[in-house]
Amino acid sequence: MNILQDVEQVLLDGDLDALNDRIKNLQSTEEYDVLYDVANLLIEYGFIGQADEIFSHLLGVFPDEAQLKIDRSSTLLELGEEDEALLLLTEIEPDEEEYVQALLAQADYYQMVGLAETALAKVREAGTLAPHEPVIQLAQAELLLDSGRYSEAVRLYKKLHETSDELAGVRLSSRLAEAYSAGAAYEEAIPYYEELLHQETNPEELFGLGLAYYQTERYTDALSRLEQLLEMDPDYFSAYMLAGQSYAQLNEDSKALELFKKGIERDTFDKELQLAAGKAALKLQQPDVAERYLKEALVLDPEYIDALVTLASLYDQQEEDELLIELLTYTEADQLEIPLLHAFLAYAYERTDAYKEAYEMYVKAYDGMTEDAGFLDSYAKFLLEEGKQSDALQVIRQLVKNAPQAEEWTAYLEAQSEEEV
Repeated sequence: MNILQDVEQVLLDGDLDALNDRIKNLQSTEEYDVLYDVANLLIEYGFIGQADEIFSHLLGVFPDEAQLKIDRSSTLLELGEEDEALLLLTEIEPDEEEYVQALLAQADYYQMVGLAETALAKVREAGTLAPHEPVIQLAQAELLLDSGRYSEAVRLYKKLHETSDELAGVRLSSRLAEAYSAGAAYEEAIPYYEELLHQETNPEELFGLGLAYYQTERYTDALSRLEQLLEMDPDYFSAYMLAGQSYAQLNEDSKALELFKKGIERDTFDKELQLAAGKAALKLQQPDVAERYLKEALVLDPEYIDALVTLASLYDQQEEDELLIELLTYTEADQLEIPLLHAFLAYAYERTDAYKEAYEMYVKAYDGMTEDAGFLDSYAKFLLEEGKQSDALQVIRQLVKNAPQAEEWTAYLEAQSEEEV
């Protein structure tokens, strides 16, 4: 058994003490090529720290070896020693054969620390030195995709895709589908998703294609792929939401609700599914069912605005004023400055003859509700009932401005003008 096989057997046995002994003993050997291979074997098995120890030792023997600097910089980056990694990479001079590789490694560093433009500049510099190297073009496309420059990324991916579908372990059709979808060019993404699924069916691409079909209003096609996905992976939670939404778009609300329910059965902590189920139940005129799901969404997140507004609207429509007041005054909603919620409270207080509280809520709601004719109509009537005619006139003028067809209020303003004359 040679040295490499011996180390691999120790790795397979999981004997860390023996592994550390082997590494210590190996550092006294002059078989540097073998030692280098051991370091790379350690990386394959995830022993980055031990590999770095060997690279460090080798650099002590060969301090000017550029490839060793690049290799050690990679292990240092994995270990979170970014500054030391960058220092090694910047020691490699432009006239050295490994300089282009060093530039790509620097790009990895700058991307890791969130300096996307600097990373891109390093890759472009590498590209000027090796303009026909596909791996560099791929690195540039990857950075463009990560930084949200989707059309530029697509251009490079398409160029590479002309000669091959896979490069450096990256499926180019997958990247094209992803880049087109990320840039909301869903129609263009569809052929690439279909190409991928023709070769191999996997959940991520099934969902991507389902989403692309949904976004291009091909809801039946979306459902076909999403149901195929859920059969393959019943715990792919996002698919329940999208499939339910697809049924809703086809006005099959009962099927939509069933999908949302199935999703909730798999993941009771998904507040968005709870909300979607509540809204679907409302469309099916099942207020009790809707209330249950909406309340559960608020248990999961008491400040879930969409669920809060939907439940408040339900209580308002049903004139469940005690429940509405309790919902909006004894929960976190009391701290939320949302005009529509203030309006719901105003209506509830008015219906329960709590006129002082109703007035306070109308005033709070007004600035954010000046475009809502229904609110303005209710507010104007309330003010007139309370004898606040000058305030009512201001609200009525705003209402007539927004809704000239409100003949009752137009006539009221004309009558007031005549009285003033």
